[in-house]
Amino acid sequence: MTIAQTSPAAVQFAELDALTIGTVAVPGDRAYDALVSPWNLAIPVRPAAVLAAFDAQDVVEAVQFAARHGIRVTPQATGHGPMAALTTELLVTTKELDEVVVHPEGWARVGAGVKWLEVVEAAAPHGLAPLSGSITDVGVVGYTTGGGLGPMARTYGLAIDKVRAIEVVTGDGVLRRVTPTEHPELFFALRGGKGMLGIVTAIEFDLVRQPRFYGGSLWFDGADAPAVIEAWRAWSEELPEEGTTSFALFQLPEMEGVPPMLAGKLTLSIRFVWTGSAEDGERWFAAMRAAAPVILDDVADKPYTAIDSVHTDPLDPTPAYEAGHVLTSFPAEAAAALLALTGPGVASPQILVEVRQLGGAFSRPGEHPAAFASRAAAYSLLIVGISEIPGVEDHAAAILDAMAPWVGGNRLPNFTFTPEEYVDAYDEVTLARLRRARRTYDPDGVMTIGGVLG
Repeated sequence: MTIAQTSPAAVQFAELDALTIGTVAVPGDRAYDALVSPWNLAIPVRPAAVLAAFDAQDVVEAVQFAARHGIRVTPQATGHGPMAALTTELLVTTKELDEVVVHPEGWARVGAGVKWLEVVEAAAPHGLAPLSGSITDVGVVGYTTGGGLGPMARTYGLAIDKVRAIEVVTGDGVLRRVTPTEHPELFFALRGGKGMLGIVTAIEFDLVRQPRFYGGSLWFDGADAPAVIEAWRAWSEELPEEGTTSFALFQLPEMEGVPPMLAGKLTLSIRFVWTGSAEDGERWFAAMRAAAPVILDDVADKPYTAIDSVHTDPLDPTPAYEAGHVLTSFPAEAAAALLALTGPGVASPQILVEVRQLGGAFSRPGEHPAAFASRAAAYSLLIVGISEIPGVEDHAAAILDAMAPWVGGNRLPNFTFTPEEYVDAYDEVTLARLRRARRTYDPDGVMTIGGVLG
């Protein structure tokens, strides 16, 4: 039986319900909407059925069931990275796999439903920290399998560089423990390949000794954006690897939780994390404090548990339209092109336009090769708007067109928003290895995302 031979509507999901402990729901069931809803409310996720797995064996049963019935499976952990075109048949959510164990000697094991906040809080009493994301509300597994670019990336590299082991149900319905020496090709493919080859049930990774950091966000009026960005460009070029930084142009609405001095107008946030001493961090950051009049200064010595204060990403589910790419450089001409569409005096519909400096440890391959082809990128560009605002997509496309002279290299897997962009995250050598791994571990093409490989 091939995958294309069976319509999901014809499958009797009562069989899956009988085989598993977790909840199986189809459209119309009371539990369905809550189980399938992603963080990005603009992306319709309406599979023929969803299984909320209770344990790894439930995932095994789901994948084997899908293979028998000729349907495809898509994993979803915390719902931060869905693609609408890839969630039409059976969705397996791993939200209930909530194991968290932190070992004081410096590593952790977590289930696939765990968010970074739980790991950060469990590690902090030992003076340890994970390479978490820009907001700790995102899931560990989806973030890590997509590379894992976090606020300490220039110091410590990517989250995939710290992975010790992954437990995964591959597309052939087998639960495997994957390490650098056990199934090494799968270890390569899962670290960067996201959900192409299977459904991760647990992951183990090293922590770093980082009880505190010096950092946060420094805010300027949008009118000063040209001068501040020019200062940031020159300053960041000299920044040692102890520092990781980005800037973001914000247009935050007037609503609860948004400080009045930032609401209803264009502002600019400089984000900064310094992993060395607070004294050195303060000395390095002085140049940015002097760039223009500051309207809000949240840069200080902090415990790692305050890491969300750096990027100030939203917690609540949002109907977002997202676009982006990586940049080979960010000269003055690039800054001018960006500001012409997003800067002071411009009616931009975007809530956030971010440029993040890469380099440092990000650019160096980890101890074990991974399916991550973006190490040569110098900067990343991210555009986020509200999908319901007219013209937001065309404006984002215009920004990417304006930045085209500096766009280059492979996209970051976690910042791909269509199947075509997903493939564009990998070079030809990496794609060839991913395709070989798919033939080995998902020969019948059960995993939906793997289908984008062709």
